[in-house]
Amino acid sequence: MKIEEIKDIRIEDFDYPLPDERIAKHPLADRDSCKLLLYTGGCTSHHIFRDVPTLLPDGALLVMNNTRVINARMEFFRSSGARIEIFLLEPLDPRDYAVAFQTRGRCTWQCLVGNLKKWKEDHLEKTLDIDGRKVTLKAFRHEPLPGNAHAVEFVWDDPQVTFASIVEAAGNIPIPPYLNRKSEESDSTDYQTVYSRIEGSVAAPTAGLHFTPGLLDRIRKKGIETREVTLHVGAGTFQPVKSDEIGEHPMHRETFEVELDLVRTLRQALESGRKVLAVGTTTVRTLESLPLLGIHLLRAESGERREKPVSENGKRKTDNEITQWEAYTDEALSIDTLEALKALEKYMEKEGIDHLSAATSIMIAPGFKWRIVDGMVTNFHQPQSTLLLLVSSLLDRDNLTDPLWRRIYQEALDNDYRFLSYGDACLFLNDK
Repeated sequence: MKIEEIKDIRIEDFDYPLPDERIAKHPLADRDSCKLLLYTGGCTSHHIFRDVPTLLPDGALLVMNNTRVINARMEFFRSSGARIEIFLLEPLDPRDYAVAFQTRGRCTWQCLVGNLKKWKEDHLEKTLDIDGRKVTLKAFRHEPLPGNAHAVEFVWDDPQVTFASIVEAAGNIPIPPYLNRKSEESDSTDYQTVYSRIEGSVAAPTAGLHFTPGLLDRIRKKGIETREVTLHVGAGTFQPVKSDEIGEHPMHRETFEVELDLVRTLRQALESGRKVLAVGTTTVRTLESLPLLGIHLLRAESGERREKPVSENGKRKTDNEITQWEAYTDEALSIDTLEALKALEKYMEKEGIDHLSAATSIMIAPGFKWRIVDGMVTNFHQPQSTLLLLVSSLLDRDNLTDPLWRRIYQEALDNDYRFLSYGDACLFLNDK
């Protein structure tokens, strides 16, 4: 498919009826006891998630997103009683997530503000109890930012307290809006993967919620290598596609980080023909962005100017950002994936970079050229969402006349599968 044809894809073609009662409001008591729909070799079959070790291809590389959800919803009350919610999106000063969470006394974040009209020129304030210490937190609203966001400066009066502790005490877990309920104490555990460790997400990489430590041990004992990436999931993952054609929809930007050793492992997997499987759409977005970073480097070697990376918090950052449609350009399509990964690996080795941070706004839709991922574990996604476009891209490639995703979703509905973040799972092993 040409890029013009892809941009003309109508989002209404990715609609399906989803009754509210099929949306799982809470997870099952045992994470790995949910249903699992397997698609492979042109056939579907039904399993329990704990069957995954027997279903994964021998020798596969399984990659997971280790991001951790923060208590991103902060609630303040004016003296009038008006409730104002501040929803943390990403740090502005300092910009690095790890540094931002360790700041003491002051930091600034990009935020969404609920009930904004009630927040005039004065600051918001609340008192927190942090490890037996009374801490006064103040929030000051600054300039407006794109996407209806604002810069919000947080100031607190105890220099011994980090912003990580402030968030833990002042906020609530931001469960998805389509659950139509308030956060509960159980969500603080339920809405985290068992391998989450790098704070920064405002939404969970929910495909990973089904794994348990015991299940991961069984997967590794089978000889399947597990590796991690970090992509901090933004609120844009819930942004509905409001335009008729997907070409008019602005994809959200998310930051990610990968290790040199993973890039090297991916290159070796491609050379040896090992299957690379992603846990969740966020891991897919990260992995499929890596060859495009390599293409940036190959372009730079051909004579185009490239900014030098800068160091922050002992990590190397790059100004490279994968834009929404660049994967579909003739230039990107003409470059070999292995060549691009080798360029990225070589660059990181030469610059002494163990961890590379970048950003991606990648749009993965039917017609996308899959370069890294051979299959994925995922949940069932909302109608007319960019996540459903991604699933269709893997299953259908550019066949939109009789889409496989629609038949699979209907089979799941017919078999009482639970949908969305706390719902059941799929394992797609596409042999195309």
